[in-house]
Amino acid sequence: MIITDTHTHLYSEAFDEDRHDMINRAIEQGVSRFFIPAIDSEYTESMLQLEKDFPNHVFLMMGLHPTHVKENFKAELQHVEEMLAKRSFYAIGEIGIDLYWDKTTLEIQKEAFIHQIRLAKQYKLPIVIHCREAFDDIFEVLESEKSDDLFGIFHCFTGNLEQAHQAISYNMKLGIGGVVTFKNGKINQFLNQIDLKHIVLETDSPYLAPAPFRGKRNESSYILKVLEKLSEIYGKSINEIAEITTRNSKDVFKI
Repeated sequence: MIITDTHTHLYSEAFDEDRHDMINRAIEQGVSRFFIPAIDSEYTESMLQLEKDFPNHVFLMMGLHPTHVKENFKAELQHVEEMLAKRSFYAIGEIGIDLYWDKTTLEIQKEAFIHQIRLAKQYKLPIVIHCREAFDDIFEVLESEKSDDLFGIFHCFTGNLEQAHQAISYNMKLGIGGVVTFKNGKINQFLNQIDLKHIVLETDSPYLAPAPFRGKRNESSYILKVLEKLSEIYGKSINEIAEITTRNSKDVFKI
């Protein structure tokens, strides 16, 4: 059984004391593919080191996270462009709009989002979208940029059924993680109305640990709790869910 974690921040400081043990623990449980989103230039070296340490398991993205779109965002986007020109990546991400922490940066967040979508098209790569309290703004940008070469993952999807269908209409898979195990997570109430071909698994570790680990540090091995919940929701075996969602991840990342 191959399980794919399509979104995990393995370079996070939260793992500094036991990073290799934590990754090996996940690999031993069948989680053998880790897709690593970028945040900003400060984490690039840590990401590259992870790839060196686990070359058969770690696959890197490149991008500027919306909460890190600040006054220097153009310099950060220049770093993204330089890295893309230098070597290959599997996606542009995570990118998008976050209005939870700071609404004053909306316009430059949009500018950075659009710029990176166009980079993804240029390099024929998927995008991995971060959306927090910004569905309308995200969809507005996706509508303006929609095309056959726009595709990717709507990371940590927490919207409603209508928003799920809208995201899928833009060639996006839905990234489903720990939230699906929360009593108040809501997506578990309609997820069985979404065909599994549109779903990929993720942890977003060290954030959003699934029940019964909620509130603690998340790690990639905990994706098994997400897998168990989807098995329950869809009435399929854990092996089937793992196989389908890994195949979906291959459709997106081409590996």
